[in-house]
Amino acid sequence: MNILGISCYYHDAAAVLLCDGQIVAAIEEERLSRLKHDSSFPKLAIDFCLRQAGILGKDLDYVVFYEKPFRKFHRILISYLSTYPKSYKAFCEAMVVWLTQKLWIKQEIASYLKVETEKILFCEHHLSHAASCYYPSPFGKAAILTVDGVGEWATLTYCVGEDNHLTLLQEQYFPQSLGLLYSAFTAFLGFEVNEGEWKVMGLAPFGKPKYTDKIWKVVRKNQDGSFSLDLSYFSFYYSETKTFSKKFIDLFGQPVSPKSSHLVNKYSADLAASVQAVTEELLLNVVRNLKRRTKLNNLCLSGGVALNSVANYQILKRGGFKNIYIQPAAGDSGGALGAALYVYHHVLHKKKRQTMKTAYWGEEYSDFDIESFLKKEDIAYTRFSYDNLVSNVAQKIAQGKVVGWMQGRFEWGPRSLGNRSILADARNPAMKEIINSKVKFRESFRPFAPSVLEDKAYLFFDLPDPAKDHYPLRFMQYVLPVKKEWRKKVPAITHIDNTARPQLVYKEDNLLYYKLISAFYKKTGVPLILNTSFNLKGQPIVASPKDAYSTFERSGIDLLVLGHCVVEKKQLEYNIDFAI
Repeated sequence: MNILGISCYYHDAAAVLLCDGQIVAAIEEERLSRLKHDSSFPKLAIDFCLRQAGILGKDLDYVVFYEKPFRKFHRILISYLSTYPKSYKAFCEAMVVWLTQKLWIKQEIASYLKVETEKILFCEHHLSHAASCYYPSPFGKAAILTVDGVGEWATLTYCVGEDNHLTLLQEQYFPQSLGLLYSAFTAFLGFEVNEGEWKVMGLAPFGKPKYTDKIWKVVRKNQDGSFSLDLSYFSFYYSETKTFSKKFIDLFGQPVSPKSSHLVNKYSADLAASVQAVTEELLLNVVRNLKRRTKLNNLCLSGGVALNSVANYQILKRGGFKNIYIQPAAGDSGGALGAALYVYHHVLHKKKRQTMKTAYWGEEYSDFDIESFLKKEDIAYTRFSYDNLVSNVAQKIAQGKVVGWMQGRFEWGPRSLGNRSILADARNPAMKEIINSKVKFRESFRPFAPSVLEDKAYLFFDLPDPAKDHYPLRFMQYVLPVKKEWRKKVPAITHIDNTARPQLVYKEDNLLYYKLISAFYKKTGVPLILNTSFNLKGQPIVASPKDAYSTFERSGIDLLVLGHCVVEKKQLEYNIDFAI
């Protein structure tokens, strides 16, 4: 049974292939196209999935799209017609793209894959989100919360998953949207919507939540767990380019220019802190209501808002649920996974489920591929055995070198988890500034995450239950307090509010990465390293040796590790098979 899931045409297009219910490949189009947040029809991702399984389009039993285009088109028509003439420009632009492209996704899938249209199915957007987080979870029964900007009509849903079945309990509809509330402040602070939300979250700890009283004027928390936006402050429901109105500006002042958004000023930081605090309070209200309604101990989270790792930790601490699961691609790309899983389990009644413990579902490059690339480009390198590799690289990190690290299959989702990572010594107080300014060329306030040996994490971080497997920590989905005794010892990963977003590394999930951190631990007494995504600002995370080398050459990375091979900027000649 081969089922292909597809998401595209909004942002973060992706494809996922299931073979007999098991994930064979999961990949975002941007990794291969090299276009950040690529939303186009994911031809490259689809081709990879089929290639990984060794099948053709004709071998697919079903292809599932992650939402229902005609239902979404209905929402756009109603929204724009009801706000005419303010929506005139957005309406004209939307009609062009919908009537020429988006409504005909079934025909495009059939044409590209050469499959019968009877094999092409559609799953509602938020059901795709719900399936994407419940079916890969370890829970036999769980409450499910999905929250994002908007799908067809829904912006938030309550569901319950039990065995192979999903039950929808409640929905909240557009234009009442928590995701679009956060995006409005993202745009106001000068950041790009669907990209800059991470920056708002990173900027928030530099300020104080002084303006929550103002924000509560534009949104209200309801007793039933819902919320209500005062739409007079917003324009996203009738404009494709503007998210807030003149009334919003009258309340909060002039928007920050994108040209100065990289600077930390007191007002921007305080406003970011305020919207983060209000978002957390709204989410907690939703989660507590879901807990009261379902009386379950397990919670699965999905949708773009579930990537707010600061809020996720507050939900864990204060939401009333004992266990939480969040899969690594919680945003729209994860809809491709959920659509495929929904058909396999809910529609076809297949009961055997696969718990997702790792995110390594992308493309892998062999040592032969890597060395062929290096030789073709006449790039000097040293080839190590893996034992000597980890010892050598750990020593370089301990000496203050910044390392580009590419191993195995690349990660599913927006986070680098040790296969396409930039690594450095978290003990170095200057490392945060070095990587932000000289390596990634990004805002100075952006924090860095640590990768830590799972059995040592309790030493550093405030874990509610150190003995329990907190699955979101495998995927950097919680921001945790750093314990006081370690804050000055690992300053490069300790944010200004004394928190960090750790990845717990398990030996059985990524043996080489575990060995590298262990080697660093042996040399330094610190069982964690700084880990940030292997990319430059505005670019996708690297996928291939070519991508990795290009990033290495254009940045301040000192050492590039591609499989067994190590490239140093000052190395001048080949030295093949050294240390084997």
